Amino acid sequence: MEEMTRQNISVQRERAILVACLLPGMTVDPHDPLSELRSLADTAGAIVVDQLLQNKHKPEAGTMIGSGKLRDLAEMVKLHDAEVVIFDNDLSPSQIGNIEEVIEVKVLDRSELILDIFAARARTHEARLQVELAQLQYTYPRLRAMWSHLERIVGGAPAGIGTRGPGEQQLEIDRRIVQRKKAELRREIARVQSRKTREVAARNKDHFTVGLVGYTNAGKSTLFNTLTTDPSGVGGGAYADDKLFATLSTRTRRWNLGQGDNVMLSDTVGFVRDLPHHLVASFKATLEEAVHSDLLLLVLDVSHVNARQQLDTVIEVLADIGADAPPRLLLLNKIDKLDHNADILYFQKHDTEALPISALTGDGTDDVIEYVRDMLHGRMQKRTITLDLSDGKALHFLESRCEVIDRDYNDQVVILTVNIGQNQLDLLHAMGSSAKILATNEQQ
Repeated sequence: MEEMTRQNISVQRERAILVACLLPGMTVDPHDPLSELRSLADTAGAIVVDQLLQNKHKPEAGTMIGSGKLRDLAEMVKLHDAEVVIFDNDLSPSQIGNIEEVIEVKVLDRSELILDIFAARARTHEARLQVELAQLQYTYPRLRAMWSHLERIVGGAPAGIGTRGPGEQQLEIDRRIVQRKKAELRREIARVQSRKTREVAARNKDHFTVGLVGYTNAGKSTLFNTLTTDPSGVGGGAYADDKLFATLSTRTRRWNLGQGDNVMLSDTVGFVRDLPHHLVASFKATLEEAVHSDLLLLVLDVSHVNARQQLDTVIEVLADIGADAPPRLLLLNKIDKLDHNADILYFQKHDTEALPISALTGDGTDDVIEYVRDMLHGRMQKRTITLDLSDGKALHFLESRCEVIDRDYNDQVVILTVNIGQNQLDLLHAMGSSAKILATNEQQ
C-alpha cells in the first residue's frame, strides 16, 4: 500500500465503499442502516459504489468487523476499483491501520468524514478555526498510525536497528507541533468566543432573539429565508441546499412579524447523530445564539423516516451545549412531502403546541409568526393608559406596537384603552414614561 494513503482525509470524487458494523444500541434506520452515511459521503463528494453490513454483539478488537467480512471487503475494493472505505463506526488508530493493511486503500471513520465535510464547507474565519482545532484534536492520538515519518527519515528502508531513535524523535517533534498549534487555536477561538458572547449579549439586551435549531437538512435555512425575506424579495441570504451541513456558520437577520413587531432570527449549524464530542465542543461559539435565545424554533423534517430519532438527537445536543433552558416550539417541517397527516398527529400527540409547516411553500408560517408575537408581547391584557400629550415617544410606542381600542383626549392628556402584552408594559416602564396604567375596571 502506498505510504500516502493516510496523508489526507478528503474523499472528493473518490470511489467509496460504505461499511457499518451494527452493534446493539446503535440508532440507525432499520430499513436502510447506511442512509445517513450515504448522505454524508455524497455531501463530501464521494462516489458510493457499494456497501457492506455486519451485525455483531461486540466489535472485533483489531478490525471492527470479522475476518471473513474483511476478506469480502478487500474483494469488493478490487472489484469496484474503490479508492476509499468509509465506516459508520468510530475506529481506533490501530483498527484503521489493520484494515488498511488488508484492503490496501484509505480507510476513514464517521468522525473523519464529518470533519472532511466541515473543512470543505467552513467559510468564516471562526468556522475555519473551529474545524482546524477539531481536526487536530482528532489527529493527535492517531499520529503514530496516520503518519509515516519513520519510513521517510530512513529513506524508505524497513524499520529496524538504528531507525527507532530518529523516528521516535520525529514523532515527538510532531506531537509538540500539534500541541503548540492546538494551544494557539484555543487562544484565538477564546478571543472569538469572547467577542461573540459580548455581541450576542448586547443584541439580546436590545432585541427579542429567536434561534432556529434542528437536525442537518431539516430545512432551517429555507425557513430562515422564507421568514426574513420581505415582499420585495430583500432579505434572507442563508445558503440552502439539499445536503447535510449546508450551513456551518450562524447567520442573523431582522425578522419583521408585522404590526410594528421585529425580532432577531438566527440560523444555526445542524446536528447529526453521534456528532464527535470535540466537534460539539469546538462549535459552542457558533451555537452561542441558540444558548442565549429568548425562544428556540426546533425545525424537524417530519417526512423523514427517522424523524423521531432526529428529534431526540437535537434535544440531546441542545442539552450538551447548555441550550436546553430557552422555551422551544417544535415546527413539523416539510408537510408538502407528506401523503397523509398521520406523522403530524403522532408528534402533536406528544407535543400539543407543535405546528405543521412547509418552509418551502410558506404554509403554516403565519401560525409561527403569531406564536412568536405572543412570546414577544407576553400575556395579553386590557389596560387603560393615561399619557401626557408631550410624551410623544410613549404615545408612538403604544400606537405602533399595541392594539388601540379607544382614545379620549382631555386637556393635555390622552386616555388610551389598549390590548397590551406584559413584555410591552415592561418596555413602557423601562422607557421612563410617566404613563398612568390601570386595569380597565379601575377608576381613573
